[in-house]
Amino acid sequence: MLSMFGYGNVAKAITSTYKKGEWYIYDDKFSVCSEDEFGNKLLPTSYFNPDKSSIEVVSPGIAPNHILCKSAKNLTSEIDFYNEALGLSIWVSGTNGKTTTTEMISYLLNIEAGANIGKPIALMNLKAHLVVLEMSSFALHYTKVARPELYVLLPICDDHISWHGSFNNYEKAKLDLIFRMNKTASIIVPKKYEEYLKSANCIKYFYENSSDLAKLFDIDLARLNYNEPFLLDACLALAACKIISGKIEYEKISKFKIGRHRVEIFKDSKDRIWIDDSKATNISAALAAINSFKEPLHLIAGGDAKGQDLNEFFSKLDKNIKLYLIGKSDFSDIAKKHGLNPIRTNLKEAVSMIYKDLTTKEIALLSPACASLDEFSSYAERGDLFIKYMKDLDV
Repeated sequence: MLSMFGYGNVAKAITSTYKKGEWYIYDDKFSVCSEDEFGNKLLPTSYFNPDKSSIEVVSPGIAPNHILCKSAKNLTSEIDFYNEALGLSIWVSGTNGKTTTTEMISYLLNIEAGANIGKPIALMNLKAHLVVLEMSSFALHYTKVARPELYVLLPICDDHISWHGSFNNYEKAKLDLIFRMNKTASIIVPKKYEEYLKSANCIKYFYENSSDLAKLFDIDLARLNYNEPFLLDACLALAACKIISGKIEYEKISKFKIGRHRVEIFKDSKDRIWIDDSKATNISAALAAINSFKEPLHLIAGGDAKGQDLNEFFSKLDKNIKLYLIGKSDFSDIAKKHGLNPIRTNLKEAVSMIYKDLTTKEIALLSPACASLDEFSSYAERGDLFIKYMKDLDV
């Protein structure tokens, strides 16, 4: 019996393309038994019988302490499920910047199959010679067999602690695949993990910052039109490109366009700056954006903290910042403890208040430091609404 845990995009892609009609799909949102359009069974979680299941493919968002995962005997990830069908692969992970870095590498190498940004592996060209995969800590946690030819790891900061149980577990999810990589494979990894990875057999490159990468791979930083944090993304992408192709593509990287919702700049009719950084779903990503501006900020933050301790975030904010807190959880008391004077509100009202008060010498910034799913379907919806509310007022 083929079992699937969770009925998200990954599950739908697999069960609609491989042996459709033969899957038993279990999800907490199912209260009664039914079927999807392909004849796959949609079942409540309590119906799962591990003794009758030959394989259990788990959707990345389901935590390991879920009853389905704890009772499974043949648990596997999406990438392990397709491991034999995949050709050579580059994996990109880390806490912040992995989407941009993944897209840059795919762009620089003209990879036919592209990257898996928002796309399940089942819908990629599995016959492609080389693919680039953005790997979340969730996916890495469940992947025990597959391994890349090149692994690019951005810095690891506090994130998804509630899912993994601890920061140490989060780090291990990002690092332990390296020990099964072969001796011809390469890794580009933060220098702080050099000792931990001493026994790994692959080719290793360790870095602390963009300057380190420039020295390691002979990259001329003066030829790159990026500031941090995008400069690090670009250096990692160029380094990966050099390992694979032997070339540094300066002209091509200069034409790459950063994706949406990551320090994305807009101006209203009064020439005031609004910045959508909704993709900053953890403390380090938000602080990177906040610290890159010298102008006074109207900052919108808050949401699902995912187990992060927001004391660190609020302690590093300028005490004169104009702070608007959104989300179902109220972090006002923590902010006040660090000398801040937050306004507790919602996204629409925050935009309205900012629109009335913002000057041309200030910046309106949505950089939440938290996930969006407590109130929105995604960080993209949160960012889109931020700009929509501004434009609705800008008439």
